[in-house]
Amino acid sequence: MILSIDFGGTRTRAGWFDADLRCLKREEMLSQTKDPQDVVIQRMVDLARSVVPPGETPAVIGISSPGPQAYTGVIMNAATVPHWDRVPLAQIMSDAFNGAPAHMENDANAAALAEYAMGAAQGCDPAIYMTVSTGIGGGAVVGGKLFTGWRGLAVEPGHVKYPAPDGRLLSLEAFASGTGIGRLAREKLAASDMPSLLRSAASVDGKSVGQAAQQGDALALEVINDAGRWLGLGLINIVHMFNPQCVVLGGSVMNLGDLILKPALKTMRELLIDPLYDDPNLIRMAALGEDVCLIGAAQHARSKLK
Repeated sequence: MILSIDFGGTRTRAGWFDADLRCLKREEMLSQTKDPQDVVIQRMVDLARSVVPPGETPAVIGISSPGPQAYTGVIMNAATVPHWDRVPLAQIMSDAFNGAPAHMENDANAAALAEYAMGAAQGCDPAIYMTVSTGIGGGAVVGGKLFTGWRGLAVEPGHVKYPAPDGRLLSLEAFASGTGIGRLAREKLAASDMPSLLRSAASVDGKSVGQAAQQGDALALEVINDAGRWLGLGLINIVHMFNPQCVVLGGSVMNLGDLILKPALKTMRELLIDPLYDDPNLIRMAALGEDVCLIGAAQHARSKLK
């Protein structure tokens, strides 16, 4: 049996999977990563224990986490939890479950594996997965295998750099992620007197901006449209670099649907250097929902069993 853990900047999920990757029990909670690190980790351990049947020990543990070096079992240089430095999460989880082997992978890489094997990217080569959520991450499957580059750090589309209107060089996720959408909205609110539901919001973040946009709020719609154009710039770079058969988009921001997808696709298609890069099925929405990283982590862990 496989214990799978998906640790994200916003939510943490745990699942108990059989050898056929059927999820038998699942729980989730808010990550609350601003709390002390040891408190967050203990909650994660408790959540994982809640899905393991009494008296059982997992044969293997799969962990999906942020950070380009997640494959080492250690969280470091993770944009969504920047204050976590050299945290040996895989070893911690192994110790919590009687030394069961624990294997960790970057969250977007785990999602790419899952979508390629069981979701929207089946049969595609190359297949790219992009998660647009608290941050922006990516994974690539080339020749049926996860492509991780020279030192295991590929791919990170959220960290492609762009010049902001004020001259700063910022990453794509500063413009198109949930965090970036909140930033764009706060700046627009401060720079104009435009009426908006967001002026009375308890918190101006990606979630509240998305909700306001779905209610027709003009300022929020402008922000989402801007974020969509930035996302289109990210897509065009990926398409030109990989010439993929498909790009699968997942993550909470993509729940905005056409509000963000239409400006993204318009921007991407305007900038293609050759129409052969494009295809009606090039850009696809993720099929495995919010559990994609949980499934991918379980799949990654299963591949390590002898």
